[in-house]
Amino acid sequence: MFLPAVAGPVDPGTDPALLSSVLTLSDVFCTGHHCAVKAGVGPRTSVTVIGDGAVGLSAVLAAKRLGAERIILMGRHAQRTHLGRELGATEVIAERGDEGVERARELTGGDGTHAVLECVGTRQALETAFGVVRDGGVVSRVGVPHYTEGPVGFDMVMRNLTLTGGTAPARAYIEELLPDVLVGTIQPGQLFDRTVGLDEVPDGYRAMAAREALKVLVRP
Repeated sequence: MFLPAVAGPVDPGTDPALLSSVLTLSDVFCTGHHCAVKAGVGPRTSVTVIGDGAVGLSAVLAAKRLGAERIILMGRHAQRTHLGRELGATEVIAERGDEGVERARELTGGDGTHAVLECVGTRQALETAFGVVRDGGVVSRVGVPHYTEGPVGFDMVMRNLTLTGGTAPARAYIEELLPDVLVGTIQPGQLFDRTVGLDEVPDGYRAMAAREALKVLVRP
């Protein structure tokens, strides 16, 4: 297969694990990485990731790669959060809404985390993000918004919060991330849990929509 010219041609040979990990650099892993980068995740950073979908789990792996000291994953699908722990999550919160915020605050001694990576796109997820971030912290969102108004106002200003994120420039990150994939330092290909042929692409989308599949790989 060939990636954009910035990375040059890549021949993963017959190793399916390598092939799937390389493919994540075209979109999903770079999106999680972008979320973590925009939040300023680095060594000694505490992070909350909201969402146990493919982007959320990518954000967990990205935060781990960038040196985050603590990574709290908010998600309620056991199979996915189990993978999240394998990818670097140190704790998992299954509760949602106010209960989820309260639990996150308990785990962090009432402070919240330095950064929150919002990977869902709902208003509730954004409200949760503001609820679990510590004063002076950063909320980075890459979930496509399913709302027109959000909880941005006086409280955000008084708490010195930063809201950032947006569409991921995947191509800009490939050159940095590809070497780690090729040597196996990171294995984002674990996100693919189903493989389909071209004729089965609609079934793959239906499986992801029904949460029967995390991420579907299409193999012609």
